[in-house]
Amino acid sequence: MKRFLFILLAFISFSCSNPQSRFSESSSKVQLVEAKNGMVATAHPLASKVGAQILEQGGNAFDAAVAVQFALAVVYPRAGNIAGGGFAVYRKANGETGSLDFREKAPQNASRDMYLDKEGNVISELSSFGVLSVGVPGSVDGMIELHKKLGFLTFEKLIQPAIELAEKGFVLTENEANKLNDYQKDFLTANDSSTYFFNEEKWKTGDSVVLPELAQTLKLIQSKGREGFYSGPTAQTMLAEIQAKGGIITQADLDEYHSVWRKPVEGNYKEYKVISMPPPSSGGIALLQLLKGSEAFDFAKLGHNSAQSIHLMTELERRVYADRATYLGDADFFAVPQEMLLDSNYLAKRFSDIRPDHKTNSTEIKEGKVEIIESIETTHFSIVDKEGNAIGITTTLNGNFGSKVFVEKAGFFLNNEMDDFSIKPGVPNQFGLIGAEANAIAPEKRMLSSMTPTILEKDGKLFMVVGSPGGATIITAVYQTILNVVDFGMNMQEAANAKKTHSQWLPDQILYEENGLDSLVLKQLEALGHVLIPVSAIGKMDAVLVLPNGLLQGGADSRGDDTAVGVK
Repeated sequence: MKRFLFILLAFISFSCSNPQSRFSESSSKVQLVEAKNGMVATAHPLASKVGAQILEQGGNAFDAAVAVQFALAVVYPRAGNIAGGGFAVYRKANGETGSLDFREKAPQNASRDMYLDKEGNVISELSSFGVLSVGVPGSVDGMIELHKKLGFLTFEKLIQPAIELAEKGFVLTENEANKLNDYQKDFLTANDSSTYFFNEEKWKTGDSVVLPELAQTLKLIQSKGREGFYSGPTAQTMLAEIQAKGGIITQADLDEYHSVWRKPVEGNYKEYKVISMPPPSSGGIALLQLLKGSEAFDFAKLGHNSAQSIHLMTELERRVYADRATYLGDADFFAVPQEMLLDSNYLAKRFSDIRPDHKTNSTEIKEGKVEIIESIETTHFSIVDKEGNAIGITTTLNGNFGSKVFVEKAGFFLNNEMDDFSIKPGVPNQFGLIGAEANAIAPEKRMLSSMTPTILEKDGKLFMVVGSPGGATIITAVYQTILNVVDFGMNMQEAANAKKTHSQWLPDQILYEENGLDSLVLKQLEALGHVLIPVSAIGKMDAVLVLPNGLLQGGADSRGDDTAVGVK
């Protein structure tokens, strides 16, 4: 800790640039939403509306979460899903906490080297495109288990809004029309025929989408529960699609899949208790490592998005992501050293070589090489009800539209989660993340994830629900959003919109959002040795903050269709 104090004093004296105004960075067309009796923040206005309606009808936060998950499967097909997976972290009004792992699994016929050729080289795109990239889906089982344990309204009522959206149709936003158009070629390549989502005329804002096959699938889940997806007509249709194209998922895989209730990762940042997701998510451990390391620095004094703050965050992130690559995987298969990774003495030593006057080369932290970080699409939603029950769910198909394989007769896309395994130790996945033995492929193993649904308490009371999409950038986006509120005093909407940076050990660079840093800050970071790469977006926050008077603030990222809806 003495080393940390030295660094802090050195930074205060180092090129004191003025941080940009939080208000200028956070200005947007999205207005701050406040309400007393509930808040729902999701990636799509129709899904947020569905969640709020469930709360208004007497449902609790967990009921609303189930309804939102299924609604997103209809209106947000790039990431909302019934054939993907995810994680949930919850806190009941009485203070009870828990987490649900409905992450996908590797099929029983999966093998360690299944994506390598005879020479041991990675076969391009095999783990990320097409049916061999598909993990055994977990979302439907997860929502059924969530409702069974924590729900109040009937399951049939919760899935009905999604059925109506699929049956009656919904209107495409500009963002969703553009996203569908971006993947037209992939849809044709991955499927035998042009899928429903292929449109030779290109999709346009305001086009109406009706999904009768998906409506029928949802009705089967509504009436038969788990059996409506994992067996019967839906399972037969899905397996026929997978096996006809050379996939390896079988009925036995579907029968054996079950989501798991797990003990959350919990720790403290200053006076706040942090409740987050344990392995096979890397998010909770990595987030707590970052926050514990941050306690040594006065970020409020250093300034938001100043060169000093960004340098410190980057140095912390490099070491945390190197640990992620080495130690984290499915704890049911690998002995994850969670206690060590969160030990204060270990972390003090881990961060002790951070220099105030120069960046650390990533190869000095751990050997490895990554050239690029590709894009990802996940979705997160945060919900708080009038009683104070809270839940954050991050769910995904992995890449945009997952494997791009569309089960046409059942109306949904299949995931490409197998790419989240370490397909060959030391070789990066599509998001530039390196893995080791801890995340090697094995039958029925869950692949490592960066999803970080998180809840904060203050003085024993609910304070915040937060999470983000973004693959490798999820952890750093959640981390910075927490700092934005706790250290920089932003409200929830400002914190969601504030420009963010990201570093993940490899590649040896800092990503920053376009127009997010002024020229002086960029020059100061370059003088420290950093390589800076502009990107269009880092994270996409949908979060809820509880004010001291009990009022709920919703924060929804202004760059997408993200929407916070309050219950007055």
